[in-house]
Amino acid sequence: MVVRTERVPSRALKVTGFVLLGAATAALIGVVLARDQMVRHRRGLFSPHPLRRLAALGYLRSYPNVDNVLLLRDYLAWEQRPMLRKRASAVLEGMERELTGSRLAEGT
Repeated sequence: MVVRTERVPSRALKVTGFVLLGAATAALIGVVLARDQMVRHRRGLFSPHPLRRLAALGYLRSYPNVDNVLLLRDYLAWEQRPMLRKRASAVLEGMERELTGSRLAEGT
């Protein structure tokens, strides 16, 4: 009686390959969707709809970086509504504080 054990490893390798391919595909889709959301929210910052601008400020608050600081400075010069200007100013100050703190931590 001959038992073939060659097919079990090759089958396991195929399954593992498909699982890894699926995971890589899901990760790629996630990156594309995240990038799309970032672009939409950055565009929403200058939307004619105040609620979209408020949502964009909330989203950008989670991503402190130099580009977003510069974007918020431009937004503050553009925005006319006092409530949104106040919110943008608070978000900008928080970003600047966080970025300054992280730079100080890198320097020490």
